[in-house]
Amino acid sequence: MNAASLHGLVAAAHTPFLADGSVRLAGVEAIAAHLLANGVSTVFVNGSTAESSSLTLQERLDLAARWTEVAKGTPLRLVIHVGANCVDDARTLAAQAQQLGASAVSAVAPSYFKPRDAGLLADTMAAIAAAAPETPFYYYDIPALTGLQVAVEDFLRLAPERIPNLAGVKFTNPDLMAYQFCLRANDGRWDLPWGVDEHFLGALAMGARGAVGSGFNFAAPLYRRLMEAFARGDLETARTEQFRGVRLIRLLAGLGYLGAAKAVMGLLGVDVGPARLPNASLDVAARRRLQADLEHLGFFDWVR
Repeated sequence: MNAASLHGLVAAAHTPFLADGSVRLAGVEAIAAHLLANGVSTVFVNGSTAESSSLTLQERLDLAARWTEVAKGTPLRLVIHVGANCVDDARTLAAQAQQLGASAVSAVAPSYFKPRDAGLLADTMAAIAAAAPETPFYYYDIPALTGLQVAVEDFLRLAPERIPNLAGVKFTNPDLMAYQFCLRANDGRWDLPWGVDEHFLGALAMGARGAVGSGFNFAAPLYRRLMEAFARGDLETARTEQFRGVRLIRLLAGLGYLGAAKAVMGLLGVDVGPARLPNASLDVAARRRLQADLEHLGFFDWVR
C-alpha cells in the first residue's frame, strides 16, 4: 500500500458483542459481507466506533486476528487502530498488525496523560510506529475525544524525521481551516482521510480524497452518491446527500450515538449487539421509535 491510499470510503467498523457484553468474534463475518455488498472495501478496525477504549488488550488482538481471517481472499483492506493510553500496549498492537499484514496502522494519542506539545506527540507516535516499521502509519487526530489540542500542522512539521513510515493523518476534526494547511504541508505529501461524516462535502471541496467514518457502516450508498455527485460537479445533489447524512447523525446522536448506530445495523440485518458501558444501548421502546423516525426520514430508501 502506498502512502496516499485511504481514498474513497473507509468504514470504521463496530465491535460485535453478545447480550452480556462479551465480544462475539463470529459476528465479524456478517459485518464484512455487509460492507462489501455496499461497496466499501477498506475497514478501520478497533477504532472509536469499535469502542476500542472499552476493550481489553487481548480483545483487540483477537479482533484484529479475526478480521484478518475474514478478509483473506476478499477485496477487503484492513487499517488497524492501535492507539492506547499505554504506549507499550499500542506497540504490541502495532507489531501484531504488521505481522498480520495490515494495510496500515493508526493511533490516537494517549488521552489521560496527554503529550503537552507537538514534539512529545511526535515522539509518542514514533514509539508506536517503530513497532510496525514496514507498515504505513497514520496519526489519528480526534480532539473531541482525546482532549488533545496540539495542531496537526505542527505535528506534521516535526514528525517526518521521527516517523519514517508516516503516511498521513486521520483528520477527525471539523476545523476545515486547519485541514487546508495540513493538505498543503510538505508540498502536499500526506494522505489526510477525513473523519467527520457531517462535514464530508466541505472536506471534499477543500481537497479530501477519502474519509473514515462510522456512517459508512449503515449509509454507504448515501455517501457514495455524495462523492460521485461532487466528482461530476453536481453540487445540488451532493448537498442533498450531505444534508440527509446530517439529519441521520442528529437523529442518532439524540438517542446516544453508538447505541443507536448499532441498533441501525440490526435493523439492516447485521447483528452487532449492544454497546458496552459506559456507552448506553437502546431499549425496546427506543428501538421502535428509532425505526419509526428512520422510516419518516426515508432512510431505508436512501440506503437501498
